[in-house]
Amino acid sequence: MSQPPGQQPPQGEFGAPYDPGTGPYTQPPAQPGYGYPPQGYGPPQPGPYNQQPGPYNQQPGPYTQPGPHQMPTQQQPPASPPGPGGPFRGRTAKIVGAVLAVALLAGGGIWFATSGGGDDDKPLAGPTHSAKPTVKPSPTKSGATGEPVVSPEEQARTINAGVKPGEAKVSWIQKGGVDLPSNGEDVFGPWFAGDTVAKAMFYTVSGYSLSDGSTRWSLRLPTQMCAAPSQPTADGKIVLGIRHDTASDAECDTLQMVDLKTGKAGWRKSYVRKGLWDGLSDLVMSTNGDTVTVGRTSRTEGFRISDGKQLFGERTGKCQPFGVASGPVAIAAVSCHTADDEYKDQQVQRIDPATGKALWTYKLKKEWEVGQIYSVSPLVVSLKQLEDPDKWAILVLNADGTYRSQLSGGPGGYQVKCDVDLTSLSRNLDGCVGAAADANTFYMSTGTDAVAGHGNKIVAFDLATGKFRWSAAGPGGQTAVPLRMEGGKLLMYVEAMKGKGGGIATLPATGGTPQFVLRHPVSGVELERDFIEPRIAYTGGRTLLTQTRMSGITGDDEVDRRSMVVFGG
Repeated sequence: MSQPPGQQPPQGEFGAPYDPGTGPYTQPPAQPGYGYPPQGYGPPQPGPYNQQPGPYNQQPGPYTQPGPHQMPTQQQPPASPPGPGGPFRGRTAKIVGAVLAVALLAGGGIWFATSGGGDDDKPLAGPTHSAKPTVKPSPTKSGATGEPVVSPEEQARTINAGVKPGEAKVSWIQKGGVDLPSNGEDVFGPWFAGDTVAKAMFYTVSGYSLSDGSTRWSLRLPTQMCAAPSQPTADGKIVLGIRHDTASDAECDTLQMVDLKTGKAGWRKSYVRKGLWDGLSDLVMSTNGDTVTVGRTSRTEGFRISDGKQLFGERTGKCQPFGVASGPVAIAAVSCHTADDEYKDQQVQRIDPATGKALWTYKLKKEWEVGQIYSVSPLVVSLKQLEDPDKWAILVLNADGTYRSQLSGGPGGYQVKCDVDLTSLSRNLDGCVGAAADANTFYMSTGTDAVAGHGNKIVAFDLATGKFRWSAAGPGGQTAVPLRMEGGKLLMYVEAMKGKGGGIATLPATGGTPQFVLRHPVSGVELERDFIEPRIAYTGGRTLLTQTRMSGITGDDEVDRRSMVVFGG
């Protein structure tokens, strides 16, 4: 089976170049594009991390779930939705090269669990500073291990007691708080609506005050979460994918609208699986203006977010979108059904989110597929080769869908982390962090230095020519991850390392030396490093880190495990 779209590019330089050949064919826009306001992932904040799915789960027996570009042959039975799987459901096949090696070595576990070696009042992950905390933690017993754990409030006070000049305090910490199935669950979000930040997991969507972390509302869903867009609407509405019922094999065929400002549930509706090839277990969702799209193996359907009305569905003809990226313009990945019963020939389209009609089409060279959409404006697309997944390219298109350039050169070893590499449910096309763009330049990072275990480079490319421009080292030997552009500068998350807190830094568009705008405390390093591959948001002078998945090692560890942390403010 060919590698599903969205897999990480290999560590190293770009593969065999994507040759646009004689150039794409384009369809002239059917009508002017809608000028939707940008849908920020936080006001303002980085693109979702996310964000942002794992390789297609293989079920027992001969059947293999097809990717969006590929149809099962007539001899194969229909797909069944994936079961709960293991604790890292769907992740084994995608841990390739050194992409997750450092993260996995960092390990996981219970925050501030005590040593249990006769010194039960001393946290294992206590402050690394010399100052004594003003509030001594008073641990309670964990239901899982019987060992003491510290409340999030006490942990924050302990960390903040050791904050040094120039460092930001921990504003608040949230713990998982939910007894999950043994295999754990994925976390969806965060989504922002004013001063409310929301996340969803298992059966519940919750909204918190961004300023102090207090719970503003909590909504129990009728069935389990299974998909969600990376972004809400400008007025704080989100449409979630939930399962048909509470059965373990229930299909992901129901949409639930939620108002993130109030926590109130809006419309709910199910859509019908249409035919053998209509897989409902691998959904790609997006928010584009007042439209939510639901993409799957053989079609994409659009619904109006304000009232739930279906706007468009399966197209006539052999070419069907299998997903759309969230954003101010709706960019779709399209597969065309070929004679050998597969969806191989692929296209990139801009569609009208109100009708689903193509405004222009860029046809990819044969045997290339859409991996991820790193940016919709300017339009930057990651491509993979169907028959040789080690070959990849980053394609740049003009706003009218014509070819602009292809990235090339630079130091190599590039790494963009997408939701598809982190969790098993979300397969959104825009669920990536580690890439950013302005009108003229594309920025990405290299992987962490494998020998040192920390440090990397930020690399810039000219979008007009695709050529490498410059690279800059992460500050102080730390690893930096591009988030977005702000005020003409590149905004980056700097990862914590031993003896150095993380934070938010900026880098001029011309390169140079990164400058911190928010420095996280050294006393909180252990907490920060326990957020393995988090989703990252920066808004209002605050950094928000959110786990992408919650699970425990034994018992109900996940109840006490930290799920969100905010620095600054």
